[in-house]
Parts: sequence; structure tokens; C-alpha cells
Amino acid sequence: LLAIGVLLVVWFIFRYTGLGVRMKAVGLAPLAARAGVAIDLLTGRDAANRRTAVLLGLADGTLPLVVGTHALLQDDVRFQDLALAVIDEQHRFGVDQRLALTEKGTAVDILAMTATPIPRTLQMSAYGDMDVSAIREKPPGRTPVDTRAIPMDRLEEVVDGLARHLATGAKAFWVCPRVEDGGDLGGLTDATGRAATLGSRFGKRVGLVHGRMASADKDAVMTAFADGDVDVLVATTVVEVGVNVPSATLMVIEHAERFGLAQLHQLRGRVGRGTDKSVCLLLYQPPVSDTMRQRLTTIRDTDDGFAIAEADLALRGAGDMLGVKQSGLPDFRLADLPAHTDLLAIAHDDARVLLANDPDLTGPRGEAVRTLLYLWERDAAIRYLGT
Repeated sequence: LLAIGVLLVVWFIFRYTGLGVRMKAVGLAPLAARAGVAIDLLTGRDAANRRTAVLLGLADGTLPLVVGTHALLQDDVRFQDLALAVIDEQHRFGVDQRLALTEKGTAVDILAMTATPIPRTLQMSAYGDMDVSAIREKPPGRTPVDTRAIPMDRLEEVVDGLARHLATGAKAFWVCPRVEDGGDLGGLTDATGRAATLGSRFGKRVGLVHGRMASADKDAVMTAFADGDVDVLVATTVVEVGVNVPSATLMVIEHAERFGLAQLHQLRGRVGRGTDKSVCLLLYQPPVSDTMRQRLTTIRDTDDGFAIAEADLALRGAGDMLGVKQSGLPDFRLADLPAHTDLLAIAHDDARVLLANDPDLTGPRGEAVRTLLYLWERDAAIRYLGT
């Protein structure tokens, strides 16, 4: 990868803190050094003089590798020759943002990586416009995370279990759906209040991190958690991706019924990163809807990201193929993705044969296809399909 012009890695979820993108840059730095390739970092919180230096390096080609947040999508970021864009955690990006990457160069290759493909990605794959490589094996030594769904009325039992967990020297995440109490969201637990409650029992061993904190404060808490000065990290979904603390082996998610499948899968992925057995507890508030119950059952019964995405597809729909929405039923009048997968495969093979025999689309069938492309708003379609 390091030999293909400018490499762009974007961690969109850390658009506020830059924490995850800094961790990614640190991880890539030794590889870049061995390859003799310069690497730098660009986030929305960089000082003006530092940002200017990075932008100049990208524009004149002296900086061939950059790791960044959504700041790389801004208009003043220009590349001398952008050849490859790597989108990490691509399920966090919208269609327009992925499209913006392709417009920063000529024929930019896109490598999108995620542990949980979004439904729209599945639809595009079914249409043959994306090649998918699935790495289903876990790294050596890792064991499956034991996932359990527990009603909220057993909260005290969970806290007692947390105490036993900490007594072994392990660490834990405790995720809440909101930052602080707003009094208007049906009794959802807030991270600030939960940190105070747990802090009254476990003292300074409890840390708090959320998106409203100053960047330096968030980084300090995360460093303390990684170094062992904090044993319980109470957080919002800011820890969903990019946080690697192998000694953390317990994940508690409050009001898990309010989270989507992709979020639950990513949050669970913060544990089970070492060789020790890990547990994920999904605390839910009864009664739950049928959809909520199906989500909890799916995440409890499998850790296969593609299987989870298939379930998400069935629950939410594939999304508008040429639009910006990522889920919801597509605007087809006859076609149904799950039911017509075989027809999609036939159509894809037929299109390949047509292009092989008539690449300029000048024959009778080619002219018919040109008409269809025109009626289907060809330019807009090709731009979106290219993402």
C-alpha cells in the first residue's frame, strides 16, 4: 500500500476528539518508517501553522501518507496525486462523504474496511459494484466474547459482578446512551450520572469520557485507563472504535435495546482483544419491541459481522441505491433484494458479457443500455456507484 502514491486513512467517528486517528497514526508510523515513507496526521483541532505545513506537503507531494479525520474532506485539502483512499470504519461514513474522497483525485482507488458492513454496502455488493474480501478468522489467541442479555432490574447484581471482575485485576467499559440527564428521554441512563454512582463505590478507579469533554481531558482519561490508573471507563459511544486496551475484558452496555446492531457489535469489539476470556453484558429495559428483541438476540447469538449485517438488512432495509440514505426500504416497485438475489447475479453476468462484446455500447443492446442509463440519470448514478 505504501508504494501507491498518497494513502488516505479517515476515522470519521473521531471527528471530535481525534483520539482514534492518533492511535492509528502511531500504529502506522513504524511501518512507514521501515518503508522510508513520510507520514503525518491531520485533524480538525490542529494548530494553524501545523495544519498549513501538512496541507503544503500533500499539495506538493512531499507528504505521501496522511492519516486523518473528516478534516481531510475539507475543500482546502488538495493532493498532488491521490491514488488510494482507505476508509477505516466505513459504516460511519455517509454516501456524500465517501463520494467526496473520490473527487479529490483521478480514478482514486477506494479500500473500505469495517467489522460490520452496513445494509447499503450489502446491496452494492449484491449488484456487483463492490468486491468484498471477508476475513472471518480472529487473530491468534483470541476467544469469542461471552455475550448475555440482562434486564435492568438486575443492575445491582451486575455492579456486584463488576466488583468481582475488578478484584482480578482486569478492566471494564461501561457504556451509556447519553452524556447527562436531560429529563426527557424516558429514563435513559446518562454517563455522567453512572460515573458518579460507580465512583461512590469504586472511588478514583472510575473514569469518564464523552464527546463534550475537551480533547486533552479525553486523552488524559484514556491514557489513565490504558496505563492502569483507571479500571472502569464509563463512556458514551465515543469509544465505539479505535480504542485498544487488551486488559479490558468486561463491556457493560446500558439500555442496549436503544443501540443499533452495528453499534452493539463495535462496542463489544472493545473487549476480547487479548487472550483472557471476555464478557459483554447487554442491559435492557423491558418491555422491548419485536425489533429490539431481534437485535438483542442477534448480537447475543453471533459475533460474525457479516451475519449481523444480514440481520440488519432484514430489519432495516438495504437503503436507496442512488441516494444518501443508508437504510430503509429502497424505492423499487418490483425488485426485492433478498428475494431476487439470483436475478441480480444473472443481470451482473449479463452486463459483463455485454461490455466484453460491445465496450462502447454501440450495438443494438448497447444503445438500449445507453437509453436506460440516460433515463436513470447516468451521471448521478455513476458517481454514486463509484463510491
